[in-house]
Amino acid sequence: MVKKLHVKKGDTVVVLSGKDKGKQGKVLEVSPREGKVIVERINMVTKHVKPRRAGDPGGIVKAEGAMYACKVMLVCPKCGKPTRIAHKVLNDGSKERVCKNPKCGETF
Repeated sequence: MVKKLHVKKGDTVVVLSGKDKGKQGKVLEVSPREGKVIVERINMVTKHVKPRRAGDPGGIVKAEGAMYACKVMLVCPKCGKPTRIAHKVLNDGSKERVCKNPKCGETF
């Protein structure tokens, strides 16, 4: 089942729990089917890569690992604080996301 996620590719998010709690990063990839996101420089995992060809060296590679979307919160571009979002329907039928911070109310 595909879930509707509160973050999109390119959003800035802050990590709510885990080893990288409090760190901010940009969303690189979203997997709605799994409910996971990949965030830039967050949840770095080490992979051991075998050499594939004669000239290709193997080695240890660090890459971003996927994490559950419920563990991140969107950062408002205007106020710069982690915030929940609301979906507002415009007159033409399109939707936009709105910052739920009462002092901000920025649309993005």
